[in-house]
This record gives sequence, C-alpha cells and structure tokens, in this order.
Amino acid sequence: MAIDLPAPAGRRIALIAHDNKKQDMLEWAEYNLGLLAGHELFATATTGRIMQEELGLPVTCFRSGPFGGDQQIGARIAEGEIDLLVFFWDPLEPHPHDPDVKALLRVAVVCNIPVACNRATADFLISSPLMDRVHQPWDPAADPGQRGQAPAGSAAVARIAA
Repeated sequence: MAIDLPAPAGRRIALIAHDNKKQDMLEWAEYNLGLLAGHELFATATTGRIMQEELGLPVTCFRSGPFGGDQQIGARIAEGEIDLLVFFWDPLEPHPHDPDVKALLRVAVVCNIPVACNRATADFLISSPLMDRVHQPWDPAADPGQRGQAPAGSAAVARIAA
C-alpha cells in the first residue's frame, strides 16, 4: 500500500549512553557527525552535554537517566515525538534505574520505533536508505486492538494503550 506523505526532513533521534558506554557513543557520533547533523537530537543530560561540548551538535537535553531522563525520553516516544532510539546501555553493570531502562526499551518496541543498542546496529540504522522514507510508527493508544491483545499481566502495555 503506497502512502502519500512527504519524506521527513530529518528524524528525531534520542541518544542515551550508560557511563561505561559514553566513549563508544562519542566515537560513534563523531564517525557519523555528518549524518547526525541533519537530524533533531535529544539526549539524557550527560550524554547530551558530551555531544554538545565535544562535537558541537545541538542537542535537547533531558535529566540524567537515573533521575528520570530515561522516563522523559520514553514519554516522548509514547507521544510519537521520537523516531529512533540509540541507547548504548551496559548489560554487564547493574544500574539502580534498571526498571526505567526496561520500561524505555519496552515502550520503544511497543511503539515500533527503531532501536540501536550497540555501535554496529546504530551504524546500520543511521546509514539506512530508510532514514529518508516515511515510516508509520504504531500508536498503541489510537488502536490498541490492531496488533492483538497484550499478554495477561502486561500492565505497562495496558497503561500505554489506556
């Protein structure tokens, strides 16, 4: 089915990196600086500050992840205001805000936005020819029955769809 919508001028990309992954994010962003410059960038506090100070990228910054930044970005995803999530999280370190991390990844999957959790995937996404095409993310609030019912006990999906 063809969709008659104009291609986006730029995507709204959220950047998040746990402490042990901030250098990876900086190196990835520097490598892809020309591509990132054509998009609207959002980030948690420290990650955004690093992108601004080290690379000169304009970034809208939210709070630090453990202080609600992950939740702020998750809310933007749920509202359809973030198109792509680049989240370099550290699976080998425990984090006090692990429930927030899981909730962020859940809402990104439920809302059908692309998610990159490592440099290889982020490279594939940022350089994809699909970045210049229209994408229709699924809005669970608009039509919760469209993709089937949430599994029993899935309160997070029920909250998003309510």
